[in-house]
Amino acid sequence: MAVRTDRIQDTIFALATPAGRSGVAVIRLSGPQAGEIAESLTGPLPQARKASLRYFYDSEKAKIDRGLLLWFPAPYSFTGEPVAEFHIHGGHAIVERTLQVLAVIPGARPAEAGEFTRRAFENGKLDLTAVEGLADLVAAETEAQRRQALRQMEGELGLLYESWRGRLLRSLAYLEAEIDFSDEDLPEELGDQVLHSLSDLSVEIRAHLADGGRGEILRRGFRIAILGAPNVGKSSLLNLLAKRDAAIVTPMAGTTRDVIEVNLDLGGYLVNLLDTAGLRRTQDVIEAEGIRRAGLAAESADLKLLVFDALNWPDLDQETLNRGDAQAVVILNKIDLAEKNLAFPEGYLALSVKTGQGVEQLLHRLQAIVTQRLGGGETLGLTRARHRLALGQCLESLDRALYQPDKAPELLAEDIRLAMRALGRITGQADVETMLDMLFGEFCIGK
Repeated sequence: MAVRTDRIQDTIFALATPAGRSGVAVIRLSGPQAGEIAESLTGPLPQARKASLRYFYDSEKAKIDRGLLLWFPAPYSFTGEPVAEFHIHGGHAIVERTLQVLAVIPGARPAEAGEFTRRAFENGKLDLTAVEGLADLVAAETEAQRRQALRQMEGELGLLYESWRGRLLRSLAYLEAEIDFSDEDLPEELGDQVLHSLSDLSVEIRAHLADGGRGEILRRGFRIAILGAPNVGKSSLLNLLAKRDAAIVTPMAGTTRDVIEVNLDLGGYLVNLLDTAGLRRTQDVIEAEGIRRAGLAAESADLKLLVFDALNWPDLDQETLNRGDAQAVVILNKIDLAEKNLAFPEGYLALSVKTGQGVEQLLHRLQAIVTQRLGGGETLGLTRARHRLALGQCLESLDRALYQPDKAPELLAEDIRLAMRALGRITGQADVETMLDMLFGEFCIGK
């Protein structure tokens, strides 16, 4: 990828660690003047990639702090440019004074959000999938998210898509040979080899897409909606699982008016638990809006918990039943108040939010469901909607190539080019400029 010189003329700097008092703060510089600027503050540059204890000075040669200087010459740095890092004490006054000194140096300026990573992309150090993996790694809240993001940042997803793109390029080369040298003695089976290769690739891409959204769900969280009539214990269940009073609980029906979301770490997976308004017919405009939102939450959820009052067994609320599906988990709450030795259908969970009876069984059931849906898989799943869209466009081009018999080689070659372009958009090899500002804007300053 060509380097955009208009973006790298300046040397950029930023605090790369969170703001606030800390033992150590890291200020990062990247750009053509990084070495010169570092020397002006600390003296001669140290050996590459070796920490050197230094004093840091302002323009008047007054000491700012004593810390470590690290030097990374181009192209052996994160951005591919000359990079210097100041590891100084994390006091507010020290950090602010250092940034003030850097800000008045000609040719230096504060970095924009994600600009370090964008320069790494533009200098060919990362492809777009690795950039997205880095963003996900910084944002990871659970072990499963960390593992997935690390694999993507290390290039596993990008290598897969580039290998597919390479196979298309090879097929295109065969076709171009047939087109440009039609009067030569080329192998007769050349066209058949191309179609066979395209067919194999189509099967692999379809299998990759048919992952049930595993990577995307793992990245944003597995959504579980708690549904039920008023006063069956939905909010109490949410508070119990969250281990805090996230939702208001009162004896009054209709207390919950909106969707309340709580994040849980369940066996290393991020789970978004959604408490919803009690399902019933009402003339209250605000409560009716809450019930409408409950319906939307149910539709978007990856799993539904249908909560019923065990005191009403076997008469279950029909409004709640109508919101369920084959994968829904049925919960009978208030079992501590119900008659002893009640028999429930297999799969139903009887519990008491008040006493905690049956809650461990519920957690085990939920963890098993989440692990089954999101765990496993040797191949890294695609993690963003744009990947899915581009792969769908790639398949459309492959389908045109495969299922239109007697197509002229020139038209077949154009279909392959379009398929290659779609794959290139995922890794950043083609037509990606419009998405870059949005993508890198998700990063924090200093990354």
